[in-house]
Amino acid sequence: MEDLRNKARELLAAKAVQVVVGYGRGTGASRRAVFIQSAAEAGELLFDNACRQNLAVYLMKPEVRKLGKMALVAIPATLRTILQLASENQIQDLELLALVPDASGAVTQLATFAAIEAHVVLQDNDLSAAEKGELQKYEIMGMEQRRQFWEEHFSRCLKCYACRAACPLCYCSRCTVECNQPQWIPVPAHDLGNLEWNIMRAMHLAGRCINCGDCSRACPVGIPLHLLNQKLISEVYTHFNSRSGMAAKADHAMSTFKPNDAEDFIR
Repeated sequence: MEDLRNKARELLAAKAVQVVVGYGRGTGASRRAVFIQSAAEAGELLFDNACRQNLAVYLMKPEVRKLGKMALVAIPATLRTILQLASENQIQDLELLALVPDASGAVTQLATFAAIEAHVVLQDNDLSAAEKGELQKYEIMGMEQRRQFWEEHFSRCLKCYACRAACPLCYCSRCTVECNQPQWIPVPAHDLGNLEWNIMRAMHLAGRCINCGDCSRACPVGIPLHLLNQKLISEVYTHFNSRSGMAAKADHAMSTFKPNDAEDFIR
């Protein structure tokens, strides 16, 4: 942890960055995002197993971007998000630094997309054994069981949009749910509105989600939104041999048209 604090002090003192976005003490044993703008504040930084939030969500916030060049404390999901945002032309190379602490507390500084790609490819980017187990339990359900499963979970949805706020890839300046001419998604938190909102959001993330799980952690009523996203991650990999967040320049499975596509419906 001290290596991370020293690196933050060094970068800020040298004015190599203007802000370090990392983890600090939250309520109880939780961790929260902190925005360190001077070397004197670097002692607030923490890094341990409780640091799970994907801090890449702040990369697209105008109020954070205007602070200046950023160093971002990055867990594996954060690195994949940086590459996914780069592939969607939302951030530019050399615009930020990624600070990657390891289990021993040593910090690796990654300054380019190429360096991040080289680091990410060495990691296990597949679903974990626990995630695969959860997904397998879902996949053996019949269609009627799946419908009941999601109806039960979506019936609790408050339409609070905490999942959208937590997701680093929900960066549209105006979301579909805020469009009312026409009204694409019903506003009330009723069965149809909840179903349409959650399915629409999942489809917008298909081929893009990097599986950080922040949507489920943010949900105040415990809807397993990660399961829906992981199902789509699995389908995209099976049918398109594509994983999101692996390269700064990449075609996206759900938004790439090829004239020789085998399916006729797209013509």
